[in-house]
Amino acid sequence: MSSMAQPLAASLVQSVDWLAIAPPTITAVVGLVVLVADLFVGAHKKVLLGWLSVAGLAASALMLLPLLDGDRSAFCLTGAPDICSYTADRFTLVLQLLVFGGALLTALLSVTALKDADKGLPEGEYWFLLLSSAAGAALLPASRDFATLIVALEVASLPAFALVGLRHGDRKSSEAALKFFLSSVTATAVSLMGISFVYASTGTLYLTQVADRIQNVDGQLHTLAQTGVVLTLVGFAFKTAAVPFHFWVPDTYVGAPLPIAAYLSVVGKAVGFSGLILITVVALPSYADVWGPALAALAALTMTVGNVAALRQQGTRAYSAVRLLAWSSVGQAGYLLVPIAAAAYSDDAEHSIGSTVAYALMYAAVNLGAFAVAALVGRTKPLNRVSDYRGLYAANPLAALLLAFFLLCLAGLPPGIIGLFAKVTVFSAAVDAGLGWLAVVMAVNVVIALFYYLQWTTLLFRAPEGELVRHHVPAPLTAALALTGAAGIALSGAPELVLRFAGTGLF
Repeated sequence: MSSMAQPLAASLVQSVDWLAIAPPTITAVVGLVVLVADLFVGAHKKVLLGWLSVAGLAASALMLLPLLDGDRSAFCLTGAPDICSYTADRFTLVLQLLVFGGALLTALLSVTALKDADKGLPEGEYWFLLLSSAAGAALLPASRDFATLIVALEVASLPAFALVGLRHGDRKSSEAALKFFLSSVTATAVSLMGISFVYASTGTLYLTQVADRIQNVDGQLHTLAQTGVVLTLVGFAFKTAAVPFHFWVPDTYVGAPLPIAAYLSVVGKAVGFSGLILITVVALPSYADVWGPALAALAALTMTVGNVAALRQQGTRAYSAVRLLAWSSVGQAGYLLVPIAAAAYSDDAEHSIGSTVAYALMYAAVNLGAFAVAALVGRTKPLNRVSDYRGLYAANPLAALLLAFFLLCLAGLPPGIIGLFAKVTVFSAAVDAGLGWLAVVMAVNVVIALFYYLQWTTLLFRAPEGELVRHHVPAPLTAALALTGAAGIALSGAPELVLRFAGTGLF
């Protein structure tokens, strides 16, 4: 009996490629180190925890370099080494770069924000939660089974709820965290129910095995499989802030500390979209006739509602700048959905997914840059209204020029060449897939977005009202502005490199 049990036990031991899993592991370990160190570091030295977190995220990003020479996998089935739970391919590495880059810039913004909060935010807990969320976000694009996917999603999401509501005694922050928490828990519950239906139909959680088996489901289980597909998609639509599952976005962004709003707008979005890509294109390609039209409709609805709501924002309303960026991010989510929908109709699904990843890289750099300028203005104008940006060029010419550049990138106008390039790439993905009507909707929305982006841009160069307030730029904030500005300018100088770099390697 024991001789039979030994080979069975040996067969259950899965391989671990430590180099492949190093990037998210380093982030998680640094998060634990920061949490323990917080117990021993005095109040006047808490800033060291922030710089340790920045160093940890930079080290995680650098650990992506040794993985560029080829695909690597970990936690593979012993009898089938090509079926794994974790895969570090091109798709994974590009999105992990986006996650670590976004988290690093968030950390730089946070160093200044925590100092300005003057103990209003607990520093040890803040850095631990941020690093934990980043570790989960980096794990998600590498996940190749539903169990790992959901665990990664929750590790990325749960600390984010706490970060949104971390301000002590702030009612606005608590309400935002509660709304974010309830909507996200609902999304996860719906996703889990959908995944359980898919598992009941196919008998496996591995994405590639699901793709093979779901095509030959028994007739009695066909309705169960279809229901599972729809529920799983609905759950991830919440995570991507697609309309009508977007209602948590504006209040959450306003209630959260500004660096966390920036983090959610970029890294939170990357989590939702990478999960959506893995579920649709990798696990459920045979159900393209179900998710293709659904995602196309969601894309049209999301970009329209997001841009129209951003257009209606009143510049004199409190926090209108953050609300405008929040609604703009909903509109941008609609553009990001277009190539995923196009993958259902396209003969070259990998090219379509590459368009989404390329757009996400562009959006991450310039949107974080816009939030960095908002963080700078918010230091002297805490209500952060759009009208507060009037005459910014006179007070801080470099910050005004950078914000103008970021807004023009988001609008898709020169000199923001990378924004124009990304929009054309997404537009061509829709046209190539035969989704002409969606391309028309996108074109109309781009015109709508031009109005509010240009309106904000022109405000920067008008004569200031009242006394001129000079903005002191701390070193971490300067670094964040420099990094995002350099990334935007470099990408605008060589936009063709983005799409080449964003080749997904999913197939």
